[in-house]
Amino acid sequence: MILQALVEHYEDLLKQGRIAKPGWGKVKVSYGLNLDRQGHVLGLIPLKVAQETGGSKKKTVFVARMMEVPHPEKRSVAVCPNFLCDNATYILGVDEKGKPERTSQCYEACMEKHMELLSDIHTPAAEAICHYFEYWSPDAARQCTDIEDNWSDLMAGVNLLFYYEGEAVTEDPAIREAWQQFYDRKDESGQTLCLVTGKKDKLAVLHPSIKGVRGAQAMGASLVSFNAASFCSYEKEQGANAPVGEYAAFAYTTALNELLNDRAHTGTIGDTTVVCWAEGGESLYQDVGMMAMFGLTDESGMTDGELRAIIGKVANGEPVQIEDIRLDPDRHFYVLGLAPNAARLTVRFFMRDSFGTMIRHVNEHQERLRIVNARQKEYPIIPIWKLMSETVNQNARDKSPSPQMAADTLKAVLTGGKYPASLLNAVMLRIRAEHRITRERAAMIKAYYLKNENKDCPKEVLQEMINEESKNVPYTLGRLFAVLEHLQQEANPGINTTIKDKYFNSAAATPAQIFPLLLNLAQKHLRKLANEGHKVYFNRQIGKLAEVIGESFPKRLNLPEQGAFQLGYYCQTQKRYTKKEEN
Repeated sequence: MILQALVEHYEDLLKQGRIAKPGWGKVKVSYGLNLDRQGHVLGLIPLKVAQETGGSKKKTVFVARMMEVPHPEKRSVAVCPNFLCDNATYILGVDEKGKPERTSQCYEACMEKHMELLSDIHTPAAEAICHYFEYWSPDAARQCTDIEDNWSDLMAGVNLLFYYEGEAVTEDPAIREAWQQFYDRKDESGQTLCLVTGKKDKLAVLHPSIKGVRGAQAMGASLVSFNAASFCSYEKEQGANAPVGEYAAFAYTTALNELLNDRAHTGTIGDTTVVCWAEGGESLYQDVGMMAMFGLTDESGMTDGELRAIIGKVANGEPVQIEDIRLDPDRHFYVLGLAPNAARLTVRFFMRDSFGTMIRHVNEHQERLRIVNARQKEYPIIPIWKLMSETVNQNARDKSPSPQMAADTLKAVLTGGKYPASLLNAVMLRIRAEHRITRERAAMIKAYYLKNENKDCPKEVLQEMINEESKNVPYTLGRLFAVLEHLQQEANPGINTTIKDKYFNSAAATPAQIFPLLLNLAQKHLRKLANEGHKVYFNRQIGKLAEVIGESFPKRLNLPEQGAFQLGYYCQTQKRYTKKEEN
């Protein structure tokens, strides 16, 4: 199903002229090898482009340019040259791998391929390439100033593309036609029924590599591969175990590489790289889908309120008109999550549903996350990456959340399923370690128990604002703890360490052991207050909450009850901060 959806996406983009035709592909190219009419090397043309990286600390780096060139071969250990665009080993016949015999074989194979395809083409660019291979001496490579100046880069394996007098040879119609005819030649042997298209086609023994998945090998990784006997059946080898035709293999990998190369529509969560697309190939669906999942960026060109309005309408099944494009809630929408696994890729999840249904699930998730925040009158969308960052120690070297938990959480959000228990456990672990309940952590506890219902954390405590009418004992204990902490701070202005730092975890787990001690401590704090009005206020607050709790404190609170405790503490604290803001 994944491959079929990607092939359909390729065909949608091909109709719009937005993707390479069969036989062509986009490749990172760093330099153009500029030739004159006689095939002499005039120098290297730098093709790298400036790109901003670094998140908040932006810096400019120069990266290889994506260019459409003849589709590169899938390489294993065999010598296998590409046409017109390749690395220095094949194009120049030089490298520093310490295997001169193999380097020579690579260069000679490259020369033979170009001579085979271009010897009968009589355009200046084609003749220049043929002359180049007739006269070029790899031993003289470093005598070229440009090659010498960029030697370390060339030895790193960057790609070179032939240029003729300053223009890419891929612009020559005769050369393009020669390559297309070569690529389209049909070999009737090895024909099979393609599992993806249902048509007869030559078997793709090796599928093209997928590039752009974070953490995967730079040279690319395989989504479909069989290279060990344990993976094979009925004495079949490699691609014959799951027969995919060459066209389908080209189409799905080209479409996926195009999606991964579009950084504006690519997200990461944990070790998973996420891409999405809509039936028909309209990119506006990707814009809204990625913003709904991963939040706004500097390039979004949209406010949080505008995004919420769009999400709300689509979630209700209403079409949305943005400029001259109409977002259709019934359009099929796809989300694919890929993770690295050595030379292969792991599919973390693949979801297909209507655009409106997925956005409705995201909207419901955001509604569950709504919780008071004294410092923000509005409730901005909390992107999935922000939630995940609250599950890890921000002082640790590795700030990556659990890969499986992150993927399971996003899957739950998009499908409307229950949140994984690992999400709640990770949040509780950070609260216990840091004694700190942020808006995002409180929101996740609230959302978790709204979706994963539990009688010990009832809906009366899962409110957007503080519920002062709640009779839930764990929730009230959390509120009482917040009042006692406030009292301590009023009695000791400027105090650095409060009861939260010493007693929060034990108060949430074993109230009967801790709260009598805290109430005795509160009496000392009350005596220190100089303002009689403050004494009356705190006495009234403590008495009112103690009345709800009753004569004895619970000996132990289970995990859902601890969640209610933490929400009570958070909401009571936010109420105090809200009053400060209003004053």
